[in-house]
Amino acid sequence: MAKLLVKVQRYFRRKPVRFFTLLALYLAAGSLVFLHSGFAGEPTVTGSQRGPGAGEGPGLPYLGVMQLSRGFKAVATMPEGGRRHGPWFKSTSKEPAERAKAGDYGSTRSRALRGRSGREKEEDRARYIGCYVDNTRRRTLRGVSFFDYKKMTVFRCQDNCAERGYLYAGLEFGAECYCGHKVQASNASESECNMECKGERSNVCGGVNRLSIYRLELAQESARRYGSAIFRGCFRRPDNVSIALPVSQLMLNMSVDKCVDFCTEKEYPLSALAGITCRCGFPTTLFTLHEREDEQLCAQKCAGEEFESCGTAEYLLVYQTQVQDNRCMDRRFLPTRAKQLVALASFPGAGNTWARHLIELATGFYTGSYYFDGSLYNKGFKGERDHWRSGRTICIKTHESGQKEIESFDSAILLIRNPYKALMAEFNRKYGGHIGFAAHAHWKGKEWPEFVANYAPWWATHTLDWLRYGKRVLVVHFEDLKRDLFVQLQRMVGLLGIAACEDRLLCVEGQKDGNFKRSGLRKLEYDPYTPEMRKMISGYIKTVDTALKLRNLSGVPDDYYPR
Repeated sequence: MAKLLVKVQRYFRRKPVRFFTLLALYLAAGSLVFLHSGFAGEPTVTGSQRGPGAGEGPGLPYLGVMQLSRGFKAVATMPEGGRRHGPWFKSTSKEPAERAKAGDYGSTRSRALRGRSGREKEEDRARYIGCYVDNTRRRTLRGVSFFDYKKMTVFRCQDNCAERGYLYAGLEFGAECYCGHKVQASNASESECNMECKGERSNVCGGVNRLSIYRLELAQESARRYGSAIFRGCFRRPDNVSIALPVSQLMLNMSVDKCVDFCTEKEYPLSALAGITCRCGFPTTLFTLHEREDEQLCAQKCAGEEFESCGTAEYLLVYQTQVQDNRCMDRRFLPTRAKQLVALASFPGAGNTWARHLIELATGFYTGSYYFDGSLYNKGFKGERDHWRSGRTICIKTHESGQKEIESFDSAILLIRNPYKALMAEFNRKYGGHIGFAAHAHWKGKEWPEFVANYAPWWATHTLDWLRYGKRVLVVHFEDLKRDLFVQLQRMVGLLGIAACEDRLLCVEGQKDGNFKRSGLRKLEYDPYTPEMRKMISGYIKTVDTALKLRNLSGVPDDYYPR
């Protein structure tokens, strides 16, 4: 065999033209085979569906501001050649063939025509009802909302709203999704809904202050139940109850569901059960929901459901409905350039992103960042893209420590969190993303010990540096912010030079969970900290505690110390 190869090699050295001729013929033959397979296409079977790996992957997690629901359900199937449809759609097998006949057109006009025909075909699943005016101060659709400035599609918005029982889904600005039970605005010209969806350019997703609205034809009426209402507690009836809770309805067959349904349809975020009277309203200074009573005072059986409590005329049992309180949802850039740069400083994992969410809702202005995180920008933190010195944002997120960086700011909110919790949160973010979790192998491998050895000293030096070099530093403990959000947020807004509107802060309390909150469903079943780690971290806690007290500040909370 070797002798034969040597002879062939010598032959082609003497006849190079023949060698290149054979090579060209070989490549031409391969090209013809490739082209033939391309024209032949992928075999299809009528009614068949691709497996999970062939579609666009699982749906994005829900990123709205309410805690009512935390994620899209994964969509495992996708009709061949067409759009994915969730389980709430009525199925059809005609769409792929019809789309194939329609062809692919490149012009704006043909794309609009194709979108219109698609809407007509989907009338039995999600019927397009038109382009509507929207207002940032009084939303047209007042249910939950979420943003995705990179991957928003019509389907994702419809699916998100349908899963939560809403009747309408609206898309705006190419990337924003709003849900609701009523459309409370006037029609606009179809030409004003002219922005392509960020995740699918073949469809329109509203425009500037314009909503492309779909009515969702749910397959099951039971999907309209409002089972995600949040229990807020038992409260004494306010003095001016007709002003504090302006809408009421007598219900002789009262139940929690009936009262929650009634207030949801009336577009109120609070549902208060008072015996046989259902009351609806907003949290206000007249009814703050800050002074909870013993639940036994509300333990009167419902007339329509013997296993439920419906409160009394004097003590109201309060639930938060799915209706979004829009009094604190409008956000914008500062109208004039800020004269001072205010830092929102924290060690990584200390809740900086959550604090930004709260500040934006409380002030109505975007926050900026010393860095640029595309995932945060895509989910609604529009100040993320601005340069940190632009002066257009109310404060600037930073994890920096060191004299030069700290002295760049005129004042700062210093957010401190229990180092045991902060280190674990940052480790999860580093290996699992903003709302993900590190794998078991990372915790058990060399990554975790190395991470603690490097990051634990930084937790202490970060705080010490800001206390030493910072100008006008307001210290806020993450644990205090969770425990008493209203008071702590008032302090933070005061440093930012904004007059705190109490009703707006009460609105924030109802929308306190932001887009990047971990579900808490995957907590470790063991303590990852070794005795050596705890001894080291305990020393750092004592150092920070001493530094805070030397500046006449309250020391670290007691729960920072290990048990």
